[in-house]
Amino acid sequence: MKKTNHLCSRVRSSHAVDDAALNNPLRIVPGTVLGLFCLGQSTFAGAAESVVPGFTQHPVGYLALAIFAIAYVFVMLEEKLHLRKSKPVLLAAGLIWFLVAGFAALSGDTESANAALKHNLLEYSELLLFLLVAMTYINAMEERQLFDALRGWLVSKGFSYLSLFCITGLLAFFISPVADNLTTALLMCAVLMKVGEDSPRFISLGCINIVIAANAGGAFSPFGDITTLMVWQKGAVEFTEFFRLFIPSAVNFLVPALVMSFAVPRQPPRDATEPVIMKRGARRTVVLFLLTITTAVLGHNFLHLPAVVGMMMGLAYLQLLGYYLRRSFARGVARERSWAEATQNTRLLERLDKAVPFDVFNPMARTEWDTLLFFYGVVLCVGGLGYIGYLSEVSEMLYTDWSATGANIAVGFMSAVVDNIPVMFAVLSMEPEMSQGQWLLVTLTAGVGGSMLSIGSAAGVALMGQARGYYTLVSHLRWTPVIMVGYLASIATHMWLNAALF
Repeated sequence: MKKTNHLCSRVRSSHAVDDAALNNPLRIVPGTVLGLFCLGQSTFAGAAESVVPGFTQHPVGYLALAIFAIAYVFVMLEEKLHLRKSKPVLLAAGLIWFLVAGFAALSGDTESANAALKHNLLEYSELLLFLLVAMTYINAMEERQLFDALRGWLVSKGFSYLSLFCITGLLAFFISPVADNLTTALLMCAVLMKVGEDSPRFISLGCINIVIAANAGGAFSPFGDITTLMVWQKGAVEFTEFFRLFIPSAVNFLVPALVMSFAVPRQPPRDATEPVIMKRGARRTVVLFLLTITTAVLGHNFLHLPAVVGMMMGLAYLQLLGYYLRRSFARGVARERSWAEATQNTRLLERLDKAVPFDVFNPMARTEWDTLLFFYGVVLCVGGLGYIGYLSEVSEMLYTDWSATGANIAVGFMSAVVDNIPVMFAVLSMEPEMSQGQWLLVTLTAGVGGSMLSIGSAAGVALMGQARGYYTLVSHLRWTPVIMVGYLASIATHMWLNAALF
């Protein structure tokens, strides 16, 4: 910084240009650019050195807030504009950190912004690799047609609309702790769309039920939602402690489900049969996924390794399975073809004609990269605002001026309007002093609060696209009061059952 100031003073003190420079205008350009930079620096530095109460009240801070707010408006309008949510937040993250780093450098601090950014990147990289492995496994199960087989079984059983409403809700609640709430919601919605073709009302109610169930199921497992994963990796809640939220999460799901069940059409759906035969390795993929989760949990709890180490080790399990499936591909296809010809299964024969060996990088390529990049943008945006000082101010307002309980309940309502990822990341960045019961409370509210609006969770946003015209913001809004009752009932249940933790 001193070297730059010295150079700037030399440029500003020089009033003469030598004859050679006049004869060669190109030689003037570097000096002119440097002079303009120094003029801008002196103006900016003067502002930085003026009596400014804090970074949060500086125009740079206000500009960073405005950039984040504008970016998030575009995120909320994703379905309307057909603009993927990662694009505005990636741009906002870059702009905010350029502003932050520039302001810090001109104030004489060239290290703290860099250190803060590296800390945020480290947190993101751990979550990125963790989610990459989890999504790869889920995509591998889908590629092996495990979920298609489940959907075909449900469709072929001839359940009534009310039975399907209950079954899809319960399945969403119990699958989302393992497969994550977004994947679970998409799977169950596919079932609804298949069996409810003649009943738009059933599809609408079923989608609302699935969103609530998937979000509630994801709240009591570190693998059920990105927010719970963040809480676990941060060390705020131990793995086994999440299961204390099982009953409160069940209450959050069952209260609105019970009320909505009275509005489900009573006539039976149209008969449909869709038998699906899973591909080789489907069940083994499930077993390896469970083994991967076990590896991550044991390594984290007993050896204090980052959970991502166990997950990446689990990716090796899947790669070895893929190697075996490729080596035995011809033999396996021949065996399946013999069975298909004996049973005259034309659909299986058609599939075998197009069969290709399993490649683990194909399901990896189908990972939700938009979600992962969106998460990068959110982490860096919130990290930049935290460096400026806004998170500490919000933390003081929420957790000092308010009670911790009131603040954590408010987090759930904020999650209904703003995606729960930035909300939870902000809370974790604040690092408020709270009891274990309060950490579980904010985990619960951030996880299930998004169910109050269709735009409040990834599951809701995804289903608005998948069930376009059936499940909308307005159709969900009609049931918001009932969902809110379930939200408050789950909080009361948690505070009663886990009172000893507060």
